[in-house]
Amino acid sequence: MSSLSRRKFLITAAGTTAGALWLSACGANKSTTSSAPAASGTATDTEVKGATLGFIALTDAAPLIIAKEKGFFAKHGMPDTNVVKQTSWAATRDNLELGAASGGIDGAHILSPMPLLLTAGTITKSNKPLPMVTLARLNLQGQGLSASKDFLANKLTVDNKAGLEAAVAGAAEKGKKFKAAVTFPGGTHDLWMRYWLAANGIDPNKAADLVVIPPPQMVANMQTGTMDAFCVGEPWNQRLVNKKLGYTIAQTGEVWKLHPEKAFSMRADWVEKNPKATQALLQGVLEAQMWCDDPANLEEMCTILAKDKYIKASVNDIQPRLAGNVDYGDGRVVKDSPFKMRFWADNASFPFKSHDQWFVTEDIRWGYLPATTDIDALVNKVNRADLWKEAAKAIGQEKAIPSSDSRGKETFFDGVVFDPENPKGYLDTLKIKALA
Repeated sequence: MSSLSRRKFLITAAGTTAGALWLSACGANKSTTSSAPAASGTATDTEVKGATLGFIALTDAAPLIIAKEKGFFAKHGMPDTNVVKQTSWAATRDNLELGAASGGIDGAHILSPMPLLLTAGTITKSNKPLPMVTLARLNLQGQGLSASKDFLANKLTVDNKAGLEAAVAGAAEKGKKFKAAVTFPGGTHDLWMRYWLAANGIDPNKAADLVVIPPPQMVANMQTGTMDAFCVGEPWNQRLVNKKLGYTIAQTGEVWKLHPEKAFSMRADWVEKNPKATQALLQGVLEAQMWCDDPANLEEMCTILAKDKYIKASVNDIQPRLAGNVDYGDGRVVKDSPFKMRFWADNASFPFKSHDQWFVTEDIRWGYLPATTDIDALVNKVNRADLWKEAAKAIGQEKAIPSSDSRGKETFFDGVVFDPENPKGYLDTLKIKALA
């Protein structure tokens, strides 16, 4: 299948999974009625008093959920803001296209590449650009690459090339390709899966079969034998281990330490129409991220996330990995992992433009964007780091503003270096790629 045809197939698959029957972090008794931040002088005279924001049942949606539950949106003058669960990333895309005025959503907890792809018009159902604005990064790291228990003997890790080659060869002997599930074409999980496979010598377009499945449905599909491996956010990797259905190959931080993951993004027309409300939402999200990163709040955060209207999972599924305690399910156990999720520490919230440059470059690599894409122009149109800086100053966090919009060169587990000053040089070093 050609790269272009494959892309069309994956996008179609993403749009239909919401209605599929493939189904499936924390329960504690601690009360969640602790006092919310009182309304203060920081609240602005916003154009509107609320917005509709989408989220997927993942622990990295915590900042939006906490901003609502703990009153941070209300504190800044947006008490009517609603956070609404989406069934899939395709549903998030569709509802962003609709907009809240037409029954959709104004913004979302979203895979960081999606606002760029929406703005470019390559993933919209209408095939027309939907200008988006990325206001903040919601988290770093905290995702996982997982495999079925059928591959325990292969001892798959981030860099066990021989084990992966054997797994792929074993699938081929049965007359099929190694099937790996991701959450959305061109999204972060797709890119982590592709990077891992390619870095270990496996062409994801030729030797593997990548399929799209919504995050909450990953474990059920593994149980029914629908796939061999998947890449998804938590708590679904942990749930797989808890149910003894498989094991964690690697935490995604092992692929790229402190990598950017989800973003808080909104329709550009909403931001343009409601600049004060945008700042109010952003300030609420930043304060929520600081709250989420405080270890003292972990138990309460898990209790809130566990609710059916949010993640609908148990404390045993969510809390361990948020605390940095990782049972890989294959005998490896790590305490206080350096690859645990960050919400605020290590500049987790700041939307570095260099990271969006990598997302665009990698989507060019796999044919999701044309090779002629003006990387800087697209990133500068979507990434509003300037608005993040305004919000940080407004809440007294000026010291948290990085000295540059670039985090500089990034090094991956296989030694490959991405220099945001030279994306073409990065692409030229990659042996496996499928440029459109």
